Amino acid sequence: MGKIEWAMWANEQALASGLILLTGGIVGVAAQFRGWQFAAYAIAAGAFVCLLEYPRSKRAKGTSVERTGQYCFTVCVKSFGPLTRNYYVRAFLHAAICVPGGFMLATVLGCVCLGIASLIYLAAAIRGEHWEPILPKKEVTRKPTDTIKNPPQNPPPRPPPETRRKRVDDLEGAAYDNPIPVGE
Repeated sequence: MGKIEWAMWANEQALASGLILLTGGIVGVAAQFRGWQFAAYAIAAGAFVCLLEYPRSKRAKGTSVERTGQYCFTVCVKSFGPLTRNYYVRAFLHAAICVPGGFMLATVLGCVCLGIASLIYLAAAIRGEHWEPILPKKEVTRKPTDTIKNPPQNPPPRPPPETRRKRVDDLEGAAYDNPIPVGE
C-alpha cells in the first residue's frame, strides 16, 4: 500500500469549507440574522481560505495536476514563504478562523468543515508533509541526433538480420540457406 498524502485531502476539504463558509456568510448578511456581524466575518474568512487553498501542492510522487488558473495564486501563496508552506501554521490558522463561525447557524457548517480540515492539516504536519508549489515546466527542445535510425526498408514480417538474404553479385553467394530442415 502507498503512503497517504494527507495534505491533498486537507486542501480539498479546506477549499470546500471556505466556499461553504463564504456561502453561509452571504446568507447571514443578506437575511440580516441576529449577529450578522459574524456572517460578515465569515464572508471575509471564506474568501481568504479559498484564496489560500486554491493552489494545490506538488505531490511527493510528482503526479500533481494543477487547478485551472492556479499559477497566479501560487505566486501569491509562495511569496509568504514559511507561513504558508508549513502545515502546522495552516492547521492553527484554520482552527482560529473557524471559531467565530460557530456563533451563527448560517456559518456553523463551514465552521465544522474548516475544523475538520484543520485536523487533517495537523495530521499532515505530524507526518512531515509541507506545501510545495507546482510551477510550470520549462519546455526542453531536443535537437535531432544521429541516434535516430531510419525506418525499415522491407515490410514485416522481417527475418532476423543473420538469416536475411545477402545481395551478392554471384548466384552462389546470394543463395538463401534455410536454417530449419525441411523433411519430405
